[in-house]
Amino acid sequence: MILQSPAPTPWPTPIGPTPWEVFEQYFNDGVYKTWGNISPLYQLDTFDWVILIGYFSILGILAIYGAYRIKQVVDFWRYRNFVPRPSARYSEAELPRITVQLPLFNELYVVDRLLKAVTAIDYPREKLEIQVLDDSTDETVRVAEAVVAKYAKQGFDIHYIHRADRTGFKAGALENGNKSAKGELLAIFDADFVPKPDCLRKLVDFFTDPMVGCAQMRWSHINGDYNLLTRLQTIMLDGHFVVEQTTRNRTGGFFNFNGTAGIWRRQAIEMSGGWQHDTLTEDTDLSFRAQLMGWKFVYLLDEEAPAEIPVEINAFKAQQRRWAKGVMQVGLKLYPRIVLAPLPLRVKLEMFFRLTGNISYPLMIVASFLQFPLLLVRYNQPLYHLMVFDLPLLFFSSISVVLFYGSAVWYLDEKRAPRLLHLPLVMGLGIGLAFSNARAVLEALLGVKSEFVRTPKYKVEETTDATWKRKKYKRKRGLLPLLELSFAIYFLLAITYSARLHMWGTIPFLLLFFFGFGYMGVMSILQTASGKRLTALWRPVKT
Repeated sequence: MILQSPAPTPWPTPIGPTPWEVFEQYFNDGVYKTWGNISPLYQLDTFDWVILIGYFSILGILAIYGAYRIKQVVDFWRYRNFVPRPSARYSEAELPRITVQLPLFNELYVVDRLLKAVTAIDYPREKLEIQVLDDSTDETVRVAEAVVAKYAKQGFDIHYIHRADRTGFKAGALENGNKSAKGELLAIFDADFVPKPDCLRKLVDFFTDPMVGCAQMRWSHINGDYNLLTRLQTIMLDGHFVVEQTTRNRTGGFFNFNGTAGIWRRQAIEMSGGWQHDTLTEDTDLSFRAQLMGWKFVYLLDEEAPAEIPVEINAFKAQQRRWAKGVMQVGLKLYPRIVLAPLPLRVKLEMFFRLTGNISYPLMIVASFLQFPLLLVRYNQPLYHLMVFDLPLLFFSSISVVLFYGSAVWYLDEKRAPRLLHLPLVMGLGIGLAFSNARAVLEALLGVKSEFVRTPKYKVEETTDATWKRKKYKRKRGLLPLLELSFAIYFLLAITYSARLHMWGTIPFLLLFFFGFGYMGVMSILQTASGKRLTALWRPVKT
């Protein structure tokens, strides 16, 4: 008897379309038909694909960095109350000797203010040494020598050390000072700082832990309300010093000493290879080398060190350019060592984002070029495409910036509204730095060496003080403002085009680019021109 297999039971007839049929219908009706005629000038040809792929690739990379920024914001609010405490306290008799190092280079207007503040620091005079490390090439030499002599007569252990050879710039000056420094701890203050009397006592007790190599305070801003530029700068700097530095330190990551307003253990500097000057950010370089050696760092969010910030746009650009190039140089120098170090993956990723974050500036320039072609390619694109493709990426790449800087404002200010309203302008200012900082990043990647360009200080403390306009040290503007203005015009045309075609959703985004490039270009030209006129007006008449 032959047994036959029963006939297979047929699959039940599905009720309604299958998921695949739904997707196929969505693609044919919603994507293919729309993208087939996405522009009045183009079909979905090579040009369209290049623009779309380039745009979404850049937006995707920026969104990854934005997601990391949001993680920092979440971690900041999570750990904000984990305030570091010293493991013990020094008695008055046990306080260690501290050498305060003051690196200078042509600081004519602020050297007296700096030394007045440092000599008022509350610390036993017999355990406090002051070194004025002056590389100046102008009349600052005469002024600094006279001020040092005045305080030496008052009994301060203060020394004036001048180098005619500026090898190594600031790193070289600090390295030279260490040769004769008496202190086991080294406090560093740049010329634009006005340290408070209790600053050393706020920091010194952390060094009762023999593994603490460095402790630093948060920067605050003497002239933060001087003009629009300083108001925007304070928000940018506060984002770094409130959210970024606090989060890295309190979550067990690496954070970098910011070159000033802190104390180093001398042994930590020496064991980590000393001050090196093969990058423009010698502070970041030494910080990461020390932490790779196992030294612990302490960051005090709620203790501040007041400083003057640039009131002039070209000085601000030069400062940002130096920081961008220096951090990229440190990344190229140290990240291979970081990858091989026995560190948690979390710390290695954190360092990757920290050391490569400035790559966003070249990408921002490419994104700027793409804006007008993008308007052509995406003409007639339906709203749901923008919701599906653009909104998630824009959230991470743009809204993350608002959350990042907004958190710093929210933490520091009781009256938050005025500064929160400045957040769109802060985003625009960051965009306006794109050309200047992109050049710095490319120079670092190509190994192009450049001098340490110091940020000029003018002793601007009052909002009514305009004397800086006729003082020396102002930087030349070069041709960069013309390029920035040309891009401002480019985005003005793009805004006009968008308005004519009723593409209202793109206009706020385009306005950020217009403001950023326009503000940078116009202010660079106006401040340089006004400075020249005032200098000519105030120049003494020869008789």
